[in-house]
Amino acid sequence: MLENLESNYDCANASEDLHQLKQELADLNLQEPKDQASQEHINRLENQISFILNKCDINHQSVYE
Repeated sequence: MLENLESNYDCANASEDLHQLKQELADLNLQEPKDQASQEHINRLENQISFILNKCDINHQSVYE
């Protein structure tokens, strides 16, 4: 997970960062059962992915393919 995303995020890193975040999210989603800490981590990852997609004007559909 990326530590801190700011409004000055460099979209040149988006491809690598999205790949890393999506992989981490997929790994967490495979774990059962999900405790409160895991669910919060999942929510944070989803928020980070959405932030990068919005900031860098990337098609949201492509992130889940």
